[in-house]
Amino acid sequence: MPLALLALAIGAFGIGTTEFVIMGLLPEVAADFGVGIPTAGLLVTGYAVGVVVGAPLMTVLGTRISRKRMLMLLMVLFTAGNLLSALAPGFGAMLAGRIVASLAHGAFFGIGSVVAAELVAPEKKAGAIATMFTGLTVANIVGVPLGTFVGQQVGWRATFAAVAALGVVGLLGIARLVPDLPRPQGAHLRRELAAFKNAQVVLAMGMTVLGFGGVFAAITYVKPMMTGVAGFSEGSVTWLLVLLGTGMFLGNLLGGRFADRRLMPMLFTTLGALTVVLALFTVTAHNEATAAVTLLLIGALGFATVPPLQKRVLDQAHGAPTLASAVNIGAFNLGNALAAWLGGVVIAAGYGYTAPNWVGALLAGSALVLALVSAALERRSKTAPAAAPVPVLNH
Repeated sequence: MPLALLALAIGAFGIGTTEFVIMGLLPEVAADFGVGIPTAGLLVTGYAVGVVVGAPLMTVLGTRISRKRMLMLLMVLFTAGNLLSALAPGFGAMLAGRIVASLAHGAFFGIGSVVAAELVAPEKKAGAIATMFTGLTVANIVGVPLGTFVGQQVGWRATFAAVAALGVVGLLGIARLVPDLPRPQGAHLRRELAAFKNAQVVLAMGMTVLGFGGVFAAITYVKPMMTGVAGFSEGSVTWLLVLLGTGMFLGNLLGGRFADRRLMPMLFTTLGALTVVLALFTVTAHNEATAAVTLLLIGALGFATVPPLQKRVLDQAHGAPTLASAVNIGAFNLGNALAAWLGGVVIAAGYGYTAPNWVGALLAGSALVLALVSAALERRSKTAPAAAPVPVLNH
């Protein structure tokens, strides 16, 4: 494994920690600022919206500099946003800090995915992408539970200060280990934008929005669901997040391994299973044992879709993958924002903390439909008869 992948994984670890740790600290943050849980959920939605906006914006701004330098600048922005969150005097400032940090997220993973894919042989691209995303999944095993524990024991501000320190570590790792790869010949914004004319790129991004949105519908409000419905104690939240992160870690590795072999069948399997498991979570959430098992499965099935979806976009946007890759990361977070908002809506409407699971099942099922449509269009394009040759008349 190239050491550059390790550096990218370190940056991903920091970003993953700040993205997900807020879910275990929502009640503490809400109480500190005097807002309700659905309002505090805007810290998830706001971060996700910032990723959606920041992914193309930061990528376009970085087209004139090397990918390594852009990755370093993104880590600086990420660190500044988390410092603002740690020092926020009010909820509005906290939300602003989350958004500032989120602006680095999409471009980091988008550009990082392209760099990771360029460092290995073509048949190992999905595996390389999965290696980088391992940092994100390990964050859910170590960073998020530890950050939640620190937030509950010392205060949530200490958690975000520690995340800012992770950003500095990520910056140093990229500066030392990532090679300064030459920019591809002929790379320019117009060519990058042309990739979005490909229907398969758009369909892949639609799968990303809906499929991963299904996961976030369930896990955004995982703490009140586990404590208020399943019956877990407040102290159990930390190990439940470890369980969720373990599922994400395993799913990411499996997704990277099988996506290099049979990408679309992998997506059919994971999206279909995710739809079923999310629907069942409305029932299994009422029992501690079944809720824990279901949480593990949601993490595994959700992150098993990440490497194949990212590779699908890179394959379809060949020749100009950077912007499409970054926008697809934004698509993950657009799904997160949509799901977090819809989950808050159904909770606020009085349907209870398990209602977001139905939202998640509907989103994941819709992603499966798009995957089937994408595969059908691909088969049709391969089997369509070639245009008949123009006859040549001999005189």
